[in-house]
Amino acid sequence: MLTFQQKIEILDSYPQLQRKDVSLGRVNYHYEESLHDKKTVAFHLHPNGNGYVYAGLLKDYETDAKGFVNIRDFTEEELRSLLNASIASLTKPPAQAVQPSGKKSKRLAAETSWINGEGQKLTLKAEDDLWYLYSGLSLEMAFETADEAKEYLAEEGFAQSEA
Repeated sequence: MLTFQQKIEILDSYPQLQRKDVSLGRVNYHYEESLHDKKTVAFHLHPNGNGYVYAGLLKDYETDAKGFVNIRDFTEEELRSLLNASIASLTKPPAQAVQPSGKKSKRLAAETSWINGEGQKLTLKAEDDLWYLYSGLSLEMAFETADEAKEYLAEEGFAQSEA
């Protein structure tokens, strides 16, 4: 098993990835040139050795619901192979990328408008691996998945606006 520092050194060796320090000593790495909504390649690398790499567009990896693979026990060779494949998958235009298995083919756009029967309008935006619901400039709620957000909006009487 690689140490946290060894994993950081490997990820730092990829100049196309940007390091982002997050809470509790964890570190994320983003690929800003991604041709997909997904920009996070490495997620929550933790000093305890845990961490995840995005493989949601790859066929040969077993992923969690968000498309990530746990890399806790990866060797350097396995980690580099996964990182190379992950970055390559994010450089292909969405039409060329493999559709993740078990996911609905109809995807919600990165920003959508929603309206209720009283004419109230909300905006749902995908940012930093979360879905944020805004009323004008005010943040109303945040959701982990688009499905969670859509379910909430439907329960509150909102429908997706065509405009």
